[in-house]
This record gives sequence, C-alpha cells and structure tokens, in this order.
Amino acid sequence: MKKRKLEQPLSGINVFDLTRVLAGPTCTQVLGDLGANVIKVERPKSGDDSRNLGPPYLDKKKDPQESAYYLSVNRNKHSITIDLTTKKGQSLAKKIISKCDILVENFRAGNLKQYGLDYETVRKINPKLIYCSITGFGQDGPYSKRGGYDYLVQAMGGIMSITGEEKGPPTKVGVGVSDIITGLYSTISILSALRYRDKKSVGQRIDVSLLDSQVSWLSYVAQGFLVSGKIPKKIGNDHPSIVPYQTIKAKDGLMVLAIANDNQFKNFCNFAGLEELYVDKKFCTNSQRVKNRKKLKDILESRISKNKIKYWVDGLVKVNVPCGPINNIKKVFDDPQVIFRKMKISMKYDKKNISFIGSPINLSESPVQYKKVPPKLGEDTNTILKQFLKLNNTEIKKLKKDKII
Repeated sequence: MKKRKLEQPLSGINVFDLTRVLAGPTCTQVLGDLGANVIKVERPKSGDDSRNLGPPYLDKKKDPQESAYYLSVNRNKHSITIDLTTKKGQSLAKKIISKCDILVENFRAGNLKQYGLDYETVRKINPKLIYCSITGFGQDGPYSKRGGYDYLVQAMGGIMSITGEEKGPPTKVGVGVSDIITGLYSTISILSALRYRDKKSVGQRIDVSLLDSQVSWLSYVAQGFLVSGKIPKKIGNDHPSIVPYQTIKAKDGLMVLAIANDNQFKNFCNFAGLEELYVDKKFCTNSQRVKNRKKLKDILESRISKNKIKYWVDGLVKVNVPCGPINNIKKVFDDPQVIFRKMKISMKYDKKNISFIGSPINLSESPVQYKKVPPKLGEDTNTILKQFLKLNNTEIKKLKKDKII
C-alpha cells in the first residue's frame, strides 16, 4: 500500500525569524514543527547568543559552538547570516520579508527602527505580514525601553514570591518558564492572526511581553488575591487550596500525593487503612482538610513512612489515587510513558545520532515532523538567497566579500 503523504498545518508559510536565546526561538520552533519554513536570521560569525550559552556543548572545538541550550529550541529552521547594521543587509532582509507571511522578533522595543525593519516600515512592503514582537515589558508603558530577561521577570512578575519553602528565600523556577510561556503565547497569537488574515486578507502587529505572560500564568493564585485581598505566601510543595496535594515522606524518600477530590481521599484512606479519616469532620471535605493541613500531614506521614514509594504508587494507582515518584531528569527519560509517547527523539547531526526533546503536539491528520536538526551558523544562506531572491553564485560571493552575509 502506498504511504499517504501527510501535509502539515503550516506548510507553505514562510517565517522571517529575528529571534534569539529562548522566548522567540521557542515560538518559531513550534511553527517549524507544524510545517512552517522558518528562516533564522543570525549575525555573521557570532550568530544567536544561545549558541555559546554553556556548557554543555555538542562540540567544544567549534566557535560559535552548538550548546545544549541552542539545540533545545532551534530544530526545523534554516540559518542565514545577514549583517543588519549595513544598508545592503537591510535591503536584503526587506526583499526576503516581502515574500514572508510572518516576522517574529525579540529586539528591545523600538530598536529595529534604526535598521528600517520596524512594523510601520515593513508593512508598507508587505501589508499581509503578521509581525510578532516579543519583549520584556511590551511596546508601551513606563518599562517598555528596558531589557527583560526570564529571571528578572520571574522576580518582578510574582512567581518567585510564591515559590520555595515557607521560611526560605524567594526561589526561581528551575527552567526559564517566563520565556517559554511567552513563546507559546506568541505562537497562539500568530496562529490567531493567520486565521484572521484568512478571513480579512490583512496582516497585523502582535505585541507579547514576558511580564504580561508571567502575570497571566499566576492564574488561580493571583485570582485568589484579587478576590480575597490576601497576599499569597510561599508554602513549599503544598497547594494553597487542595489537601493532600503535596510531597510526603515514604520509607525510601519523598513522593507526591495529588488527591484532588473527596472521593480520591476516601479511596486513599481505604487503601492506607485510615478509614476513620474520611468520616472525621476535620478531614471529610477538602475545605476542612485545608484548614487542618498540618494535623493531617502528620497523620499521613506517620503511615506512609512505613512503606516504600513503589508500594504506595503501585497500590494507589489501582484505586485511582493520583501519586508518583519525584523523578530526576534521567529517570524522566527512562520512564516508560515518556518513552512510549516519544518525548525523546533521535536525529542525525554530523552523521551521529543525537537525542532531542520531542514535541508534545499530537495531531492525527497533520502531525509534527522532525525534518531538520538545529542548523549550523549560516548553513542555509546560499540556498535561501537562491530560492527567495534568485541570486546567482557570483552575486552571493560578492555579498560574502562585502561581509553582508
């Protein structure tokens, strides 16, 4: 039987990618995974800053190097080098932009105007262009001219104030979540703008900031403050409004109990031989368990500490009580569910099989495809110039000689 060729959702969509480091590249990698042709524009010689954010590096001898940081968010892209500080480089960029559907950039607000690549300028050469700007604080407001970074925004955006042990210092999340969430909000915005363009045949400007994104995903914690006026505090690994929803000590280490409703609590008590708890007025409802969390935790730890994590996980899963081990990263990629769901993939890189993180997006008719490993600096420059601008080898050599590319 002939294998059916699957067309991807964004096939035929060209993206001019002026982003670097994490938030922007997260956005454009998702677009590339969904089939868009992503043209990653980098500075000659040095490239994306994240290439040298390490160790670890794939190859320590290269300069610029391919750091693990860079590799994590740059698959399914084509790298072209252009010196945007030059008039010829700006002209080259505009010619490619005129043939693109989307432009994504994460320069500081207003900085691209000096290169003639701001929205008001490029929309004149491509009125249907969707132009997405990602910044620390947005295109307007009192902080708009400031540089913004994930760590800074985690601090200013409140997440550090509610993360960490109750008596410990404010703590950042262990990965650049503000950057990543901003990248995902940017992707959602771009897909929405594409749909709008399908209807109205016009492009538009998208303004997404790290701080806005960070505030938005404070979610129910921030909403709790807006309703009650009470400033949320750090409570370690406990949940502010669900109990028991926390880490707890078993005989051989910490595990997580994630009991989200009264029926699950009843099932837990029956398995653990603590039937008296779910009829006790202090613990029979979630609201009562929240009020009496310390007393309940002491009772649960006294019981759970008598058996190993495997005993609890194997037994509780059978009675539909959510729980699990606290895995390190190695254990994550050894987990049979993670393996089955193909969250670790293998791609050829310099003739070697290299492992990468897979995409969590699963589409039945138009699935994600892993077509291209993260590109080496400028490896697609000639191809892009020939395909998009029909330049010949002599013209390309001249651009290289003039240090435009």
